[in-house]
Amino acid sequence: MERTEGLLRWQWAGYARFHRNPTNLWIHIFTEPLFVAGALGIAIAALWLSWRLAAASAVAIVAAIVLQGKGHALEQNPPEPFLGAGDFVRRLIAEQFVTFPRFLLSGGWRRSLGGGDGALGRDASARA
Repeated sequence: MERTEGLLRWQWAGYARFHRNPTNLWIHIFTEPLFVAGALGIAIAALWLSWRLAAASAVAIVAAIVLQGKGHALEQNPPEPFLGAGDFVRRLIAEQFVTFPRFLLSGGWRRSLGGGDGALGRDASARA
């Protein structure tokens, strides 16, 4: 899928297709807050000049990334390859702070767990 419409729109358009495996979804549900807490922890550590908090926060972020990567390995459709280190960082930040929370709040995760077709906003029964 080509990214001609911006990262968030591109990521959202294919998100359900890459998040259908129930184990991967549950891994994301539990590790996305871990990533966000780690990111916030790093920001707070910078303000407080706390190396311990920074280190603990970095461990949380790395753990979330590793676990989510293992979850994606379970998917029938692997994620689009990264175009480099910058692309990895942009996509990761977008997914953790925008796309996955949107997926949760929109009910997309529930449709994926419930056996819908993975299309955001509808399931297979809605088209019948």
